[in-house]
Amino acid sequence: MKDLSGFIARAKECNTGLEELPTLTPFVVEGKEVGKLKPKFVEHVRRFPDVFVVEGCGPSGRVSLSPSLDSCESRSAKVAEVLAQLRAEGVITGWRDELYPVVPSFHDPPLLLVERAAATHLGIKAYGIHVNGFVRDDRTGALRLWVARRSLTKPNWPGKLDHIVAGGQPHGLSPRENVAKECGEEAGIPPDLAATARPVGAVSYLTVSATGYKPDVLFCYDIQLPPDFVPTPQDGEVQEFQLLPLEEVAQLVATTTEFKTNCCLVIIDFLIRHGFITPEQPGYLQLVALLRSGDCS
Repeated sequence: MKDLSGFIARAKECNTGLEELPTLTPFVVEGKEVGKLKPKFVEHVRRFPDVFVVEGCGPSGRVSLSPSLDSCESRSAKVAEVLAQLRAEGVITGWRDELYPVVPSFHDPPLLLVERAAATHLGIKAYGIHVNGFVRDDRTGALRLWVARRSLTKPNWPGKLDHIVAGGQPHGLSPRENVAKECGEEAGIPPDLAATARPVGAVSYLTVSATGYKPDVLFCYDIQLPPDFVPTPQDGEVQEFQLLPLEEVAQLVATTTEFKTNCCLVIIDFLIRHGFITPEQPGYLQLVALLRSGDCS
């Protein structure tokens, strides 16, 4: 496939709404910016002055936490009360009962922990893992990629194509441990096979959506699966798995919006690393740059 315009379009679709950036208010904890809030959510947290301190709105303002909240534990507890109230009011939906660390960068100790469903509202950096599960033909070297079809009952991206394994990066697990957990929970990949997944890098993107700000980073893994292995849906989140030739996957990414948007970045990265997309193709460097549009920290 010589024309990279479809791949470039998919990468750009992960980086949308950025014209709203000048309207967002920094979220600051211990003097460090850890997120950005949309104006409407600033007004929601303004109602809780014992927890959130609002000083102006927009890039010159800031939202911080009460100075009396001087530990991760105290911040997490009081912010959780606010988020629970906003959930009861229908402001925050899709509650997961899963905690995300609020950090300036991945290896920093968490300044507080918040419910995953609130991550975009607070504009915090969220991390995830995506696994490319592939099969190689020993005779020809041709690659095929296992592709999941998301359940129609999923609240987000129902029915879209997805990776064989993917998930948010929760507090308390390393990426490697998360890969092993998600492999078992989503595709029935046994631990010894899941342990062969190989870390191959990361992609990042910035999205301003109706809900809030998403400065996300995805850790990418490749796992070569035996030809006779067939993944099976385990937790109700996947409708079916299909094993598709890499050329067909590439065509789907380039010419349709069948895949969940951020999966396209990880698949494009796979195509580049495996020589399907090369520097000889016009737009190559633009595409490479778009895979890491966000802050990879």
